[in-house]
Amino acid sequence: MLNITTRLPFIISIYIFAANTVLAQDSYTTLVPLPSIDDFTKGEDGWAVGLGLGIEYESAYEGSDEFGLEVDPAGAVQYRRGDNIFYWAGEALGWRGLRYDKWLFDAAIAFEEGREESDSDEGHLNGLGDGDEGTEIVLQTRYALDNNWRYWLDGRVVASENGNLGLFGIGYRFGGQNNGTGSEIAIVAVFHDSDYANKDFGINARQSAASGLQETHLSGGFRSFGLNYNYRTYIAKNWQVFGEAVYEHYSGDIKDSPITRNNYEAEVGVGFIYIF
Repeated sequence: MLNITTRLPFIISIYIFAANTVLAQDSYTTLVPLPSIDDFTKGEDGWAVGLGLGIEYESAYEGSDEFGLEVDPAGAVQYRRGDNIFYWAGEALGWRGLRYDKWLFDAAIAFEEGREESDSDEGHLNGLGDGDEGTEIVLQTRYALDNNWRYWLDGRVVASENGNLGLFGIGYRFGGQNNGTGSEIAIVAVFHDSDYANKDFGINARQSAASGLQETHLSGGFRSFGLNYNYRTYIAKNWQVFGEAVYEHYSGDIKDSPITRNNYEAEVGVGFIYIF
């Protein structure tokens, strides 16, 4: 067993490491101090790069009762100019900007991957064919209800050739850090048009004949309510660890679609990012 003399240098080292980590976290302010908004610029103009990996345990597809693990790249390439950040994150290219300290605007063009029959290991999608891939435009705004982004409102519109979706929510941030670390939680309501609803839950005549499932046509309107939780922290000067949990509970005629084997979609993910 270590005595107090041999343990003391170890204890001091841990203390210094923790202190340096805290100093690194408090030494700058992100564009918006929310863990769900990536900002690798550390408050400085110019280029910033964060690269890492994330692992998710999630529903195999929307409405699925099958779950599985998936490993995805994480991070982004960003360029900051004052209160504007231009970014490339995976399959999305966009811009976000802060206005009047309380308005955050975000606009992006993203690639949408379609659902595949093989997403169901148990064959529940057999005969439905692969979903269409496409490009979508994502417009988002957040408004702070106080001076420190403790509470905020969220609005988002997703427009694509496969339909349109809208999201409205309210969020709360825990902790008082200004560098994007800590945690937050948000409650959202989601709406979609008929094209977007049928993209994932509708079954046309051809699909019905091939799959044996009842032909189904859905209308637009209220889609679901959801709960999102985000966490982010530093474990060293340039290393971030992040986590996310998402729950979406379907409502309306989505629950009656033969594709819907669960009336919810869920996802839990963790990962790390190194900031260059």
